[in-house]
Amino acid sequence: MQPGTLPAICCSMSTTSSEQPSTTLPALLTLPEDAQLGLAKAVATLEGPSVAARLAAIAGTPVEALKARLPPNFRDQVDNAVRRALEKAWSTAVGTEPRRTPFGMDVAWFHRGVAAASGAAGGAFGLLGTVAELPFSTTVLLRQIAAEAAAAGEDPHMPATAAECMAVFAIGSPANTEDDLAETGYFAARIALAQMLPNAASSLVSGLVPGFLGAIAARFTGTVGLKLSAQAVPIIGAAAGAAINLAFLEHFRSIAQAHFLVRRLERTYGADRVRAAYDALRDGSTA
Repeated sequence: MQPGTLPAICCSMSTTSSEQPSTTLPALLTLPEDAQLGLAKAVATLEGPSVAARLAAIAGTPVEALKARLPPNFRDQVDNAVRRALEKAWSTAVGTEPRRTPFGMDVAWFHRGVAAASGAAGGAFGLLGTVAELPFSTTVLLRQIAAEAAAAGEDPHMPATAAECMAVFAIGSPANTEDDLAETGYFAARIALAQMLPNAASSLVSGLVPGFLGAIAARFTGTVGLKLSAQAVPIIGAAAGAAINLAFLEHFRSIAQAHFLVRRLERTYGADRVRAAYDALRDGSTA
């Protein structure tokens, strides 16, 4: 090696680095292209418009007006109705094969048809009818959520996965000042729920843990309240019931798809790397 060669190389590297700065993100902030695109769609879903906005659009009523429509003396009953609906959905949906349908029908289309029919039937009788059909429609929702978990490579019959299916009801509902999940972000909600159920594999063997159920119900109740308000008027409720139940199903199905995609990516690339890529996409760092 001739004298001066090494300094020349070093100088060349320094010049290139200063004159042509890298525009690529650190590897920690990105995933392989396909995974990154999938994660970007998940971020758009999980951080996108709430179900409240969708219901308000269907009802043609602002969200605040929709909240006020529910009779004050009826609101206290909604919480108990939601808890019973979640418990019924848990005992019914988790023990079945979520992707099994009559005549081999497409799972999503089968659940859409059932949700629309139950929404129309319940909405025809106003608030009482809608409350009566709530356990059934919630079970349909949970079956679709479980089907999305299975499609992402998870077993809905495993307690830990079943807990994640239930968590979708909280993740997909807007936060309120009365729930235990003060933070509104996706990962913040996941962490809070995980702290309430530190060992799902053993905790859920005998049924839902009250604190875990309460945290989910606290968020889901607000969403159900909006649903009940939109379906409060008989006959008009029948027409809106099918559309609202379909909107409910599509919202929570898309949340479930995104949630279980994130979990699949975490199993493949590691939780820390996926979290960093998620935050970068959410904050616009990859623009």
